[in-house]
Amino acid sequence: MRAILKDIITGALNDAIAEGLLKSTVDLSVILERPKRDKFGDFSTNLAMLLTKSEGRAPRMIAEDLIKGITASDLVERCEVAGPGFINIFLKRSYWLSTLAEILKKGEGYGNITAGGNKPVQVEFVSANPTGPLHIGHGRGAAVGDALANILKAAGFDVTKEYYINDAGRQVQNLGESIGLRIKELAGEEVEFGDNHYKGDYIIDIAKEYIAVCGTDEATTEDYKNFAIKAMLGRIEKDLVDFGIVFDQWFSERSLCDGDKDQVGATIAELTEKGLAFDKDGAKWMRTTDFGDDKDRVLIKADGERTYFASDIAYHRGKIRRGFTKIINVWGADHHGYEPRIRALFRAFGHDDEMLRVVFIQLVALLRDGEPVAMGKRSGEFVTLRQVMDEVGTDACRFFFLMRKPDAQLDFDLELAKKQASDNPVFYVQYAHARIHSIARLAKEKGIELPDTIDVATLVGLELGEEMALIKHLAAFEDVIEKSAQLMEPHKVTFYIQELAGLYHPYYNRQRVVTDDKAQTIARLLLCRAVAQVIRRGLALLGVSAPESM
Repeated sequence: MRAILKDIITGALNDAIAEGLLKSTVDLSVILERPKRDKFGDFSTNLAMLLTKSEGRAPRMIAEDLIKGITASDLVERCEVAGPGFINIFLKRSYWLSTLAEILKKGEGYGNITAGGNKPVQVEFVSANPTGPLHIGHGRGAAVGDALANILKAAGFDVTKEYYINDAGRQVQNLGESIGLRIKELAGEEVEFGDNHYKGDYIIDIAKEYIAVCGTDEATTEDYKNFAIKAMLGRIEKDLVDFGIVFDQWFSERSLCDGDKDQVGATIAELTEKGLAFDKDGAKWMRTTDFGDDKDRVLIKADGERTYFASDIAYHRGKIRRGFTKIINVWGADHHGYEPRIRALFRAFGHDDEMLRVVFIQLVALLRDGEPVAMGKRSGEFVTLRQVMDEVGTDACRFFFLMRKPDAQLDFDLELAKKQASDNPVFYVQYAHARIHSIARLAKEKGIELPDTIDVATLVGLELGEEMALIKHLAAFEDVIEKSAQLMEPHKVTFYIQELAGLYHPYYNRQRVVTDDKAQTIARLLLCRAVAQVIRRGLALLGVSAPESM
């Protein structure tokens, strides 16, 4: 709709210039907004105010010249000049009915747009170290990353979902040592764990698995490490699959340093050739301060060990070379300070760092009936994603994780998430979908069949204000998809379907859909079908199911 209306406004501007009403030849982009209140129209534009300087006249006068051409359109009912010069545009009811017909015609494809131009985009998310189970913070990042990938696909981007496996460095070495110590302990030896060792019960479980598969013969820490990484990744992948997430690519950090393909070494060598890496205090550093970082960063420590930063810059260098036009990282809020040094890499190699977008995930506060709760407080344990999934279900878990902006702290109430009541947001939305299917079943029982061809005449029975409100909200869905993709904010889709359910439930409670008036019944059934269609698509983008009965 926005594109059509922008063409109408642009045509009105050109007509006004041709008639001598306006003299401006300024190339302006028409901005359209949806007013929050119906009395201000279906759309509003500030074009007249943007033309004030070039026209040398009051914006209200300019607006009056523009609305003559806008109201000439068959789609426009009327225009009003408001405030300092806003043009409020009211569209005809016939237009909204034709929009509903088009939504129904598109079916499950409604919501697919071409804004992305099929540009390749990578979304890297979760990427938890394979040293322990996924916790609820990882779960929120997983929900955000997966929903964002789904929304970007709907917006027309070619999306790759990637998990970066941190399977190199000190942390996985500590993991191997921890397994080795537990194996000795299970054999009856007395062992002492260091501060850096992992002490959760999952370590005991993996140690037992190792014994069952490999026996009790003494092995190296490398053997224990490799076994433990594989075991932990298996657990992580299962949790994610059960959470509805399948990655296109699992990228190993170790692969960056394999044999002749030492991408870390090659990246450091390139930086050195460019004069952007230097030696100091026995270590090798990158001049990240040349590109906005607050201090230079170590690439190779004095003992010869490469830092995580060295691997990360090689990894991102590889992302660029793989041809992604947008690189999106979903990180925990504790990584805020890491962003400038990664941006430094892009600039160092002559790339626009705007191609990198970092979405930060804030903490999750777990509640039970409004009170803070701690789960699984055993030594070395924490609240896992699996625990929350098992208690409230995957649908509620994902929906709740997506109810706020990613960088806003989230209160997750376990009891609310389980309630079969309207104050539970996910139940409220899913119940709207289920209600519509119950109506469809009733209509089928009564022998009512919907037409294959739908046009304005079929929908003319939709006359109520609340029916128009539903149609207008349905018409905004693709705008929400585009905005959500542009801002990297999947919660906008969550808000949208909650608002749609909020419009539908009162309508359902006040109006009978299946009545003695056949034409009205068919029109209302089709409106309900469109509502269910959009709720289902919105929930799918969030990775949440749409049950047909509850």
